[in-house]
Amino acid sequence: MCGIVGYIGERKVAPVLIKGLKRLEYRGYDSAGIAYLDDNDLKVIKSKGRLSILEGLVAGIEAKNTIGIGHTRWATHGEPSDENSHPQTNEENSIAVVHNGIIENYIELKEKLTEKGIKFTSQTDTEVIAHLINYYYNGGLVEAVAKAISKLEGSYAIGVISKHHPDSIVCARKDSPLIIGLGKGENFIASDIPAVLPYTKDVYLLEDKEIALLEKNSVTVYDKTMTPVEKEVFKVEWDIEQAEKGGYAHFMLKEIHEEPQSLLDTLSQVVKNGKPCIDSLNLKDEFIKKLKKIYIVACGTAYHAGVVGKYILERSLRICVEVDIASEFRYRNSLITKDDLMIIISQSGETADTIAAMREAKSRGAFCLAIVNSPGSTISREADGVFYTRAGMEIAVASTKAYDTQLMAFYVLSAAFSKIRGLVDDKEAKKIISSLTSAATTTKMVLDLEEKIKRIAAFSLNQRNVFFIGRGLDYALALESSLKLKEISYIHSEAYAAGELKHGTIALIEKGTLVFGILTQKDLIDKTISNLQEVKARGAYIIVLAAEGANVEGVADRVITLPKIEDEIYYPLLGVIPMQLFAYYVSVLKGCDVDKPRNLAKSVTVE
Repeated sequence: MCGIVGYIGERKVAPVLIKGLKRLEYRGYDSAGIAYLDDNDLKVIKSKGRLSILEGLVAGIEAKNTIGIGHTRWATHGEPSDENSHPQTNEENSIAVVHNGIIENYIELKEKLTEKGIKFTSQTDTEVIAHLINYYYNGGLVEAVAKAISKLEGSYAIGVISKHHPDSIVCARKDSPLIIGLGKGENFIASDIPAVLPYTKDVYLLEDKEIALLEKNSVTVYDKTMTPVEKEVFKVEWDIEQAEKGGYAHFMLKEIHEEPQSLLDTLSQVVKNGKPCIDSLNLKDEFIKKLKKIYIVACGTAYHAGVVGKYILERSLRICVEVDIASEFRYRNSLITKDDLMIIISQSGETADTIAAMREAKSRGAFCLAIVNSPGSTISREADGVFYTRAGMEIAVASTKAYDTQLMAFYVLSAAFSKIRGLVDDKEAKKIISSLTSAATTTKMVLDLEEKIKRIAAFSLNQRNVFFIGRGLDYALALESSLKLKEISYIHSEAYAAGELKHGTIALIEKGTLVFGILTQKDLIDKTISNLQEVKARGAYIIVLAAEGANVEGVADRVITLPKIEDEIYYPLLGVIPMQLFAYYVSVLKGCDVDKPRNLAKSVTVE
């Protein structure tokens, strides 16, 4: 949520800041702004709305100092407005601050500063930081920032410039991501790697409570005691091309089409001699053999992947698996112990509630295994072991390939754990990997359904309410299908376990209500068809997503048929793609902003 960029070097500063902010648009925002130095003046330009508005305002700027900071804001304190946009400044307009995160004690700090005669012009918690830095300023900008952040409670990633220090940017972080891009004769700050990729693949990953001083030719990083620390350079593997649309109308569509390769890439890294191999995950065989309970913790789409993971792991390992929303796990006083495994799922590796849940589990001695897509992220650095999904850069706010690769991770973990626990032998383990490879390859055939799904979407775009139902793994897929539709098309949709319809939900069914039935698990098809007959009798229009061979005649008004695969347990890998395409085309036909849906952010870095 929110985006930060900063630059110091010889390039024209405004274009660099705007270009960086554009590469962070996926994080979600409702206003944007930049601050830069021009001779002895601090200039601030900001506005409510899309970056295109700001881009028009800064067009043609020729600053003599090539130093500046920029921000895309997702409103927390104060409505979206020009005044509440970042950067925020002190009264003398000598210091500018951009900030991601939430300052929990900002009211207390604001009251103390107001008592000292300082006047505020915005409703933001960020303005407190600018005034606080100025209050402590005594000739040293780094020292003033250090004193200011020592008073802050909550989360922050900040970038600071001052007209009294025309050759410096100061930045700091706590519980909110911030990286430093290392160039030649230039350096950058950003809240995520894509912002600096056009210029460098060498970055420093700031740790909590670290402060950094950037100059054109140097970067100095300090710990919380203001002692300089040596930082290891992190080499970014992503290519800049991954941040481009590559001829597709939207990033979301591009990323859906990348799913088959992403699945194969994720699988291939953990296969050796045709068998699952998880040696790189830092898990000991003895621990896996004695394991009696697994906790899965995540948010949003990653949580839905965890629901699939629960079904898969319980079915194969026959041990108890709990799946929790991270924000709930934090506060329910869980019974997790050192003998348990926690699996944490996060596309970005920076999800605030998920990080907090992981830290809680680690404090109780549990082994924390992360499934993440972002090397160098907070979760990847703090987890005891990491399973990297090889989805590559995912730009669209609505997750697609990251979700599917998270499912692949669970299938591999299930196979590997089963082998270690003696539940399958080498021959069976190889067969599982072969079936998984075949299922991943078959996802290419699912993309051939795109035109059919587009026609179904055209028929469905005027719906006010849509329901997705299924049982078992199909219910888990229904959860993600419903989320995709609501988050990018703004159509109200809900997912229900099919057996729950008669316990209240069926009261919402009326003539013309669209109901999606998901039927990929042979043992559950007849039960779900009975539920579909119930809603059909009440006037529902029924679309069915079914495995090849399922007999849905007489109940379905339209059918999307998935290609046949060796083992039906892998249908979630295939089945999610038509649901993503359906949501995508409904959104496009409604004229919605597919890649940047309203009020949403790619990486939720605050509670």
